[in-house]
Amino acid sequence: MRNKSLLFMLFFVFQIASSQSFIEEKITFQILVDSIPVEKVNVVNEISQKATASNKYGIVSMSVSVGDIILFSAVNLEPKKLKISLDDLKSGEIIVKMKTKNNQLKEVVVNQNEAINAVSAGVLQKPAKKYTHAERKLYEATSGGGLVPLNPLINWFTGRTKMLKKEIIVEKHEKLLVRLDGYYKDDYYTEVLKIPTAYIKGFQYYLIEDADFSRALESKNKAMTLFLIKGLATNYCQLIFKKE
Repeated sequence: MRNKSLLFMLFFVFQIASSQSFIEEKITFQILVDSIPVEKVNVVNEISQKATASNKYGIVSMSVSVGDIILFSAVNLEPKKLKISLDDLKSGEIIVKMKTKNNQLKEVVVNQNEAINAVSAGVLQKPAKKYTHAERKLYEATSGGGLVPLNPLINWFTGRTKMLKKEIIVEKHEKLLVRLDGYYKDDYYTEVLKIPTAYIKGFQYYLIEDADFSRALESKNKAMTLFLIKGLATNYCQLIFKKE
């Protein structure tokens, strides 16, 4: 009876955590240095890749979700990161206190023809990871956003983390199938690889299940896919004709 009560309680908390993790609200940040508003501070959401800058009053608004990582930076300020909590979403306003850099700044020369992004502007050392829909859901389920630190534990206990990992694999396979569609003409499958027309789609699924072929396709290495596809076609034909 006690175990059932514990499971019910964990499931209840899991439901709350899940519903809160995907809420997106607009938050207003005011950026201050020694109580003085600071203009043109770069504000980047490292999860959604949204970016903007503060106005002359040090204010900037941005739509965020629980667990998002917000980076504040400027050439003369020490960078600062802030992880959005559920309380932050409820308040709708956050005061961000930053500090000036003590070291001498190097001169930055910008080519007028060069595209300016978060890396070239010095906001990030390297491009922030851009999450797919499935990857973002897994990140939110395992990062502890919202009900820290219960959320990752509950998601693992209920099997949600495992389910989300499978969603990432399915999402990846769907993207590879789209890329593979039209990669080879039907007559290449039927005449060169000897795959019956009715089995072409099944063979495409068989291809992306192969780790080496998937990597080659993902990296757009057509020479490697051509090298691998013939051996995979032979194996696939043996499987389908054996069944028949």
